[in-house]
Amino acid sequence: MQSSSSKPILSFWQLWNMSLGFLGIQFGFALQNANVSRIFSTLGANPDDLPLFWLAPPVTGLLVQPIIGYLSDNTWHPTWGRRRPFFFVGALLASIALFLMPNSSALWMAAIVLWLLDGAINVSMEPFRAFVGDKLGPSQQTAGFAMQTFFIGWGAVIASLLPTIFTHLGVSNVPVGGAIPDTVRYSFYSGGAIYFLAVLWTVLTAKETPPDDMAAFRAEQRRTKGLGHALREILGGFGRMPKTMVQLAAVQFFTWIALFSMWIYTTNAIGENVFGTTDAQSAAFQSAGNHVGVMFAVYSGVSALAAFILPVLARMTSRKFVHMSCLTIGGISLFSIYAIHDLNMLFVPMVGVGVAWASILTMPYAILAGALPAKRMGYYMGVFNFFIVIPQIVSGLLLGYVTKYWFVGHPIKTLMLGGVCMVMAGVLTLAVRDNADPVAR
Repeated sequence: MQSSSSKPILSFWQLWNMSLGFLGIQFGFALQNANVSRIFSTLGANPDDLPLFWLAPPVTGLLVQPIIGYLSDNTWHPTWGRRRPFFFVGALLASIALFLMPNSSALWMAAIVLWLLDGAINVSMEPFRAFVGDKLGPSQQTAGFAMQTFFIGWGAVIASLLPTIFTHLGVSNVPVGGAIPDTVRYSFYSGGAIYFLAVLWTVLTAKETPPDDMAAFRAEQRRTKGLGHALREILGGFGRMPKTMVQLAAVQFFTWIALFSMWIYTTNAIGENVFGTTDAQSAAFQSAGNHVGVMFAVYSGVSALAAFILPVLARMTSRKFVHMSCLTIGGISLFSIYAIHDLNMLFVPMVGVGVAWASILTMPYAILAGALPAKRMGYYMGVFNFFIVIPQIVSGLLLGYVTKYWFVGHPIKTLMLGGVCMVMAGVLTLAVRDNADPVAR
């Protein structure tokens, strides 16, 4: 792997090609985020149990990402490179899972497929984060993550709108006999195809540079071969985390509790607070699900546009200040949803959430990349995912109880709690050390 100082400056289109795969990956995540609670509710899930079903994504991330990061750090193939084998395999499996999900006829089937889907997404996604650290020097890393955020945003916009688009095309949006509506099924089929093709584009067009000293790399591969050594390396790395990574962990904890509360409860909250229904079999509830998809498309679209503005603001101020400001805006916006009962006005807070989402997908990774050893980039990016999935697991275990007993079954209040958590994350950003900040040197 090349040192940071010797990495060439890549053109706009090279950045484009190496990031396009994230368009497909986000189709998987966006379809999941906007529709999984709807699918589970349609199949008869109790609203109080929804957080438990949502444990699948964080638990698979907890198990898969550090392992995939470690394996990709220690992989080299003369044709496939280091990260691209994982891009391809993960994309193939995720596409299959996207075709299976809307054909679930029972809760247990949907739960199993969700585990498969999220595990496969993690296999292809984690190496993409390390890919930026591999190929780009410090001067381009923020731009590289911003390009990923651009594709994440637009992938989420299109994927979130798919059920509404199919509804306007005359496809049935009504569950018949308790089955998943056709609009959702066709959306997942489309997402599966786009996921695979977008990742394949990056696999075929983005090349990887071999390690500077191939003999030393092969010797290291032989030395680290074996499950026992891999587990010792993976677990031992926690005690050697850079200080910046530890500080970002606290920021991530409150950030992802906020996001998880939004993804789990927005459909139910809008169904009750705006459409006046909690009946998942009703046409009104399914209309609420479509509207939430449009709301999520708005915040994703804003994030795609903001992705190229945030690096400019970061150069003018600092990455810490930008991230703190964006999280605060997003938290206040999420909190404000409780007071809005007009369908069109619901798009306004999504603008603020979109600004926060753009920063969440860019700034922590840009700050972290500058604090990590190059040869362990994939591993530490995988470990960093722990600080995303642990708060999601906490949310999955506790939000159902909090919603039922603290908030008397009103999910809109859970969204308000998420807003408070996001503002807290913004405040904690001020304690993070960024090696690129002149003040930190």
